Amino acid sequence: MSSESDEVSREQQYVSMLYGRLDGLRGRATAELSRVYVAGEGTAQNRVERDVSSRELGSRIVQLDAAEDGLCFGRLDLETGERRYIGRIGILDEDNDYEPLLIDWRAPASRAFYTATSAVPQGVRRRRHIHTRLRTVTGIDDDALSRGVLDATSAADSASPLVGEAALLAALASARTGRMRDVVETIQTEQDAVIRDELRGILVVQGGPGTGKTAVALHRAAYLLYTHRERLARRGVLIVGPNPTFLRYISHVLPALGETSAALLTVGDLFPGVSTRKAEGPRVAEIKGRTVMAEIIETAIGSLRRMPEEGEPLNVVVDGVGYPLDRQACLRAQEKALESEEPHNLARPVFVDAIMDTLVDQAAERLTRDPFDDLTGEVVAAISKDLQEHGLVLDGEDADLNESLKRTVDRGELRRSLEQEPAVQAALTWMWPELTPQRLLTELLTAPYLLDESAPGLTEEERTALREAYTGEWTVADVPLLDEAAELLGAFDSERAARELRRRKEIAYAQGVLDIMVGSRSTDEEDSREEIISAADIINAEELADLQAEKDLRTIAERATADRTWTFGHIIVDEAQELSAMAWRLLMRRCPSRSMTLVGDVAQTGDAAGADSWRGMLEPFVGDRWRAAELTVNYRTPREIMDLAAEVLERIAPGTRPPASVRESGIKPRQESVAAEELPARLAELAREQDEAVGEGRLAVIVPDERAAELAQTVAAAVRGAASGEEPDLEQRTVVLTARQSKGLEFDSVILVDPEAIAENGARGLNDLYVALTRATRDLVVLEPELPLCEGVG
Repeated sequence: MSSESDEVSREQQYVSMLYGRLDGLRGRATAELSRVYVAGEGTAQNRVERDVSSRELGSRIVQLDAAEDGLCFGRLDLETGERRYIGRIGILDEDNDYEPLLIDWRAPASRAFYTATSAVPQGVRRRRHIHTRLRTVTGIDDDALSRGVLDATSAADSASPLVGEAALLAALASARTGRMRDVVETIQTEQDAVIRDELRGILVVQGGPGTGKTAVALHRAAYLLYTHRERLARRGVLIVGPNPTFLRYISHVLPALGETSAALLTVGDLFPGVSTRKAEGPRVAEIKGRTVMAEIIETAIGSLRRMPEEGEPLNVVVDGVGYPLDRQACLRAQEKALESEEPHNLARPVFVDAIMDTLVDQAAERLTRDPFDDLTGEVVAAISKDLQEHGLVLDGEDADLNESLKRTVDRGELRRSLEQEPAVQAALTWMWPELTPQRLLTELLTAPYLLDESAPGLTEEERTALREAYTGEWTVADVPLLDEAAELLGAFDSERAARELRRRKEIAYAQGVLDIMVGSRSTDEEDSREEIISAADIINAEELADLQAEKDLRTIAERATADRTWTFGHIIVDEAQELSAMAWRLLMRRCPSRSMTLVGDVAQTGDAAGADSWRGMLEPFVGDRWRAAELTVNYRTPREIMDLAAEVLERIAPGTRPPASVRESGIKPRQESVAAEELPARLAELAREQDEAVGEGRLAVIVPDERAAELAQTVAAAVRGAASGEEPDLEQRTVVLTARQSKGLEFDSVILVDPEAIAENGARGLNDLYVALTRATRDLVVLEPELPLCEGVG
């Protein structure tokens, strides 16, 4: 049997060969991209081809660069004698009938690397984990899955429920860096099942602390983009995270997996023109998160459409002449606009047309009125009598000049003239104002009469809370309301006109391309021209414009952020339990196909508007048309810490079993109770001690919300470079966070300050405490001003 050093040497030869192939692929792609850039502008068709080529080559180079670190990490030896090397990308042998030299981890042929066990080997004799640093093989770990290769050492390992246990435990024991790493080398069987689940429908992934929910979600995004590339490339994948700190923490994972087309956004980023980080107070956030807010917004729009009272027409005065608009005429115009079933702003032109018709009718009537109409009845009678004395009769029909005069009136010009009058515009705006979402929501939250009229279902205390919370600065809880308002209002005329102009330019450009292509057809063989098919024969200018819309050089995130109507091919929501019902309405509009992956843990819900159950959250939108998966193994949190956290979980959801920890750290959580006035000084000492002890790892000091600024200063004075604030730098060795900020993050060591204050902060304080207790991968220190909140802390 070969020694391990011999095996490492052989693997080094193979890995070096793969890196040589990688360099070759990257070199060719870079050279080709240079040639594309050097090529001149050329014809319209040349520009289209150049744009397509440069984008595809650029993406390929990014993918090849991302594969540099850990290019090959595994090998499968099959019972058939076949050997498969598994890595970040696929590499083919171009000189040998394109045989696979390296198989992409997402390919079906790689799946056994993550799912084969000694009980169900799936035709695999041996699974090998290949460890590398830069381009050097540093070690190997073998899992023997067939009786023919089991030895004394691997026999013991084969009983483990973990796949690649040695590699996994080594990864878990490594120091944190402030950035999430991909887990492509150590994906476990239950995680792999979620990652490779089908694209269609809504998949809910329930998982407690440390089960790898976020990693699974990100690797699922990479898998879906690989497996359904054509389907998802144009619309992209949206990943929604709870806050910007979390998104920065996970931002390197997908690029490391060679994927750059996913948009990572928070709910606060999902309305164009508004990007907010400001959190609402729990009480107001809960109110704004209710679905009744959609009804309130719709009612408010209707309330801002005003009509004259019966018997009190709206008098529009133009050049000293009054044009009365009575209630019935205005109601008919309103009914006609509402029958269009268009959103408010898009229905407004229908209303305006009807009102303008009424005004033009009145103006035309005045301009073409019979001169005799201005005479009083007495004057007409006197003239008639005088004419009769001379044998003449005043005939109204003979004197009626209306018809001939009407034929001389230009109604179009008359309308244009009236439309420019300030009084006419003021009347139209008063009856049917053109609204922006921002203006509507501002009026709703500041005008007492409007909120009272629109929200009779809210209590007076709730309406007052909404008004008093408004500061003029949008909050994250406002974004779904703005989006709801935009959906009900529709675009401004100016916005629609700008889009239509862009569209006309795109079609005109596409038509130019087709004209050039038709004109460039060869005429050498006239007899066969009918058999020659060009692009112009199978695609029209509008269809080509649709295709060329993809040539927008902005990223998916940039394009989606700028376009409220953008819809994604798939949406992944991390910490999904935190979203309000109104936020879910927004996301459902962003993905009409309902292709979604939702990951979270309802026991960790911290937001007052968040979910108590997955069913309650999803039923209003999709009924029971969703499926669930559960992650049951805790890879992050040592058993000693999880035993403590389980006590809090029991108080949140009695009878709920926490995820099972796969390891012990050998370090029991410790608790210190000090006098309240001594807590800052003791925290400073502990922070210094733990900062030194954590070495190359990371330390988090988790504090109550109300003391965050104060205690951050305490830690900063004791530990040089300690980070804090709304968007702290997680790559600093020590960081001060609130429990909410720590959600989804992990650290080697955690100091938890005043857990009782965290637990008592709001209706979901215990949930926040559960989150804070489960952030450490190694050791936990609890510092309290009084007696311990949790028994079992020693």
